[in-house]
Amino acid sequence: MVVNMGIIGLGYWGPNAVRNLYANRRCFIKWCCDLRQERLDHIKEIYPAVQVTRDANVLFEDKDLDAIVISTPVSSHYTLVKQSLTKLKHVLVEKPISTESKLIEELIALAEDKKKVLMVDHTFLYSSPVKKMKELINQNYLGEIHTIDIQRLNLGIFQKDINVIWDLAPHDISILLHILEKKPISVMTFGDAHIQKLVEDSCYVYLNYSGGVTAHLHLSWLSPRKIRQFTVIGSEKMLFYDDVEPAEKIKIYDKGVSLKKEHGSPTHKYCDTFDEHVSYRLGDIFIPVLDLYEPLGSVCREFIGCIEELRKPLSDGSFGKEVVEIIEAAQTSLKAGGKKIYL
Repeated sequence: MVVNMGIIGLGYWGPNAVRNLYANRRCFIKWCCDLRQERLDHIKEIYPAVQVTRDANVLFEDKDLDAIVISTPVSSHYTLVKQSLTKLKHVLVEKPISTESKLIEELIALAEDKKKVLMVDHTFLYSSPVKKMKELINQNYLGEIHTIDIQRLNLGIFQKDINVIWDLAPHDISILLHILEKKPISVMTFGDAHIQKLVEDSCYVYLNYSGGVTAHLHLSWLSPRKIRQFTVIGSEKMLFYDDVEPAEKIKIYDKGVSLKKEHGSPTHKYCDTFDEHVSYRLGDIFIPVLDLYEPLGSVCREFIGCIEELRKPLSDGSFGKEVVEIIEAAQTSLKAGGKKIYL
């Protein structure tokens, strides 16, 4: 079976999807669609066999087309996904599906009714470093998770229809949801709009989970350096993940802190007497070998496999909805001046 594909949107992410799908022998790219003729001309020059159009309806009405990949501005996602599913096409959509979880519920129900795959491109879930991080946490290799610190900083790319939270947070919220396997119980957000009025370009998001786990996100379009760092502090070990690092993306530090009684055994409980003092453990650094590959290629393979087997992907519509629900709460807190919002 060869899956006939169409791609709508050839801006930043779309051409990467075209490249990965074109390299996959289990699918055939029949159509590429964009409103800008110069983008279509560029794709046609690289892939002469691909048909191009400025009218998305051409893809919706093509009965030989099995699936549509949507890579357009967030504000258009809901409409295009709904049209695609209504016309019996499987859908892979760039994150987030929508900025309204209620609309996503409608799309999930439509996909189930039409028996079609609805997949969200939460790319990092399919990356080797995140897979390794989840594996180590599941094995309790780091011990009890205390806190997670995340930095996702860049100079741009500034968006007009969404702020930095909607642009960058879906990556890290999806990773947290995946590796912790639970949603936060509360969210607090602070941020500012420095360049465009009412479009926040620098934000801090604080997440609290059951069991005392916390996570902190620093998101910014105003950094001189591109930073993609994830630090997981466990009771036994600490993990540092740097996605910008070309090779050694994950490092595990055999470091930790405990409270030790002067004449007793170490304890991790709160120190409430002068007979206890902080003890530091400084051990080795372990760098696991990762099978590094382009995650988007894995996303495309998963999408095709789900179509062939009619199964739900890891990042299905329901997963995408949970991510959006958390970001909605973060956005509500931001607009309320950092008020704690409970989920």
